[in-house]
Amino acid sequence: MNDTPGWASPGSAPSDGQPDGQSAGHDHAVPRPSEPSDRPDAAQDKWSKQQPPAGQWSAPGVPGQQPAPGPQQWGGPSVPPGRGPGWGGGWNAPPAAAKPGVIPLRPLGVGEILDGAVSTMRAHWRTVLGISLTVAVVVEIVSILLQGFVLDSSRADAVLDDPNPTLSELSGAFADTMRDTGVLAVISLLGTFVVTALLTMVMSRAVIGRSVTLSDAWRDARPQLPRLLGLSFLLPLIAVGIVLAGALPGILIAAAGAPEGGSALGILGGLAGTVVMIWIMVRFSLSSSSLMLEKQTVRKSLARSVKLVKGSWWRVFGIQLLAQILVFVVVSIIVIPFSFLAGALSGEGVGGLMQGSGSSGWTFLIITGIGSVVGSMLAFPITAGVSVLLYIDLRIRREALDLELARAAGLQQQTGPGTSGPRPGS
Repeated sequence: MNDTPGWASPGSAPSDGQPDGQSAGHDHAVPRPSEPSDRPDAAQDKWSKQQPPAGQWSAPGVPGQQPAPGPQQWGGPSVPPGRGPGWGGGWNAPPAAAKPGVIPLRPLGVGEILDGAVSTMRAHWRTVLGISLTVAVVVEIVSILLQGFVLDSSRADAVLDDPNPTLSELSGAFADTMRDTGVLAVISLLGTFVVTALLTMVMSRAVIGRSVTLSDAWRDARPQLPRLLGLSFLLPLIAVGIVLAGALPGILIAAAGAPEGGSALGILGGLAGTVVMIWIMVRFSLSSSSLMLEKQTVRKSLARSVKLVKGSWWRVFGIQLLAQILVFVVVSIIVIPFSFLAGALSGEGVGGLMQGSGSSGWTFLIITGIGSVVGSMLAFPITAGVSVLLYIDLRIRREALDLELARAAGLQQQTGPGTSGPRPGS
C-alpha cells in the first residue's frame, strides 16, 4: 500500500529464487499433485514422479498421510500456516469477514453502504439524532427569524401577482430572490458543516463497534473544524464558479447587444459548465471524510479524494445519487403534509399553496419549519453516513484498510487474507 506506509498486502508472493510451494527455512519441497495426462511432456517434467493413486486428488498435506475419503478436490499450492481450511485451492468458500460494528470489514456493496448509514442511526440513536435534531432546530429557528424580520419578499410576491411586470421590476424581484436564497443557503451550509464534522467521528467509531458520546465526537472533531469550515465554503464556490465560467461568454455577448444569441449561448454554456461541475464535485466528494479522519489539510484532502475516486467515478456518483434520491423521498413524505397543513391554517388554503400564492406569515413559517426539522433530522445522518462509508469502502479496496480496522477493533486476527479486493456484484 504505497499511500499508507507500514501496511503490507495479504498473501505476499514467494521470495525470489525460492521454489513455488517451498517455505522459507525448510530444506524439503512439499509434494505436488500430478498433472493430467493430456498436458504436454514439457509440462509433465516439472511435476514429481511420486504421485498419489488416480481418483484421490486432494490438497497437499503431511507427507505419507492418506487422503481422507470424500469429494474430490483439485490440489493447489500448499496451505500457508495460519490460513486455515478453505484456502488450499479447494472449492470451499472463504470465511466470513469480521463485523465488529455496523459494516463487515470487507469491500461493501451498495445495499451494505446504505444499510450501514441507517444501522448507525439505530445503534447510536441518542448521539446521532441528538446532533441532527439540535443542528436542525438551530438552523430552522435562524431561518424563520431571518425570513420574518430581515428578508422582505413582498416585492417578489408583487411581481408574481402582476400579469405585466416591467423589466426593472423583474430585475429587482430576481435580485431579492437571489439574496434571500443565498442567505438561507449560507445558514444551511453552516448547519451541514457542524453535522458533517460530528457525524463523521460517530461513523468512524461505529464501524469498529465503539460507541461515542457527543463530547467525544466534539473532542475528536474540534482540531479540524477550521479546515472543514474552509472546505465547506470552498466547494460551493468552486461549483458556482465552474457554472458561471461556462455561461460567461453568452452573458458577455448578450451585454454587447445580441441578447437572443447571447441567451442561447449562455444556456448552452451553463449546461456544459453544470456537467463539468458535477464531474469535479464527485471527484471532491470524499474530501471532508479524508480531512476529518486523516487529519489532512484542505489541499491534501481534495487531492486525496481525487485519488480515491479515480477509476470508481461512476460507482461513487451512482451511490451518492441513489442516497440523495432516497433522502429526497423520505424528506418529501415528511415535509409535504406539513406544507399542506401550513397552507390550510395560514388562511390561504390548499389552493393558494398549489398556485404558489400561499402566505409567508408566522403560522406558515413555523409549521413548515417543524416539518423541515423532522426531515433534516433523518436526512443528515444518511447523507453523512453514506459519504464516510464510501470513503472507507474505497480504502478497503485500495489499501486493505480492513486489516487496520480489525486491529483497531481489538480483533486478534483478521478472518483471513483475501477479504480485501473487489467484490463481485458490488
